[in-house]
Amino acid sequence: MAEGGTREAVAELYAAYARRDFEKVAAAIHPDIDWIIFSPVSVIPFAGPRCGRAAVLQAMAGIAEAFVLESYNREIIIVEGDRASVMSDIAYRQRSTNRLLRFRVANFLRFQDGQLIEFREFANSFDVVEQALGRELKI
Repeated sequence: MAEGGTREAVAELYAAYARRDFEKVAAAIHPDIDWIIFSPVSVIPFAGPRCGRAAVLQAMAGIAEAFVLESYNREIIIVEGDRASVMSDIAYRQRSTNRLLRFRVANFLRFQDGQLIEFREFANSFDVVEQALGRELKI
């Protein structure tokens, strides 16, 4: 995929996610996707590795069940061939507590045949966990 096509695929994927258009999101995900959100699964149950479109969509449903997306602002997009890196400032409202969680994530994506086949997400998971729990962790 040419860089222009990758940039367009990234923009379309993130725009569909931000407007909660899960049909478009699902269509953009390769059936054999390799997906990981790096965060403690004991606190963030939809994190961790997922293989295949159905598993990824189930994780996304878990996110939507636990949180309301308040904002998802892409700040930086870097594209090279079929790969892209995206840094975003996001805010979710935790449904169970009404607490607002705001943090930045770095996503690393790879596309194959116009669909997302590989996804890695990194955040300051310590900060995210403290926000989700509503308290500072003492270590």
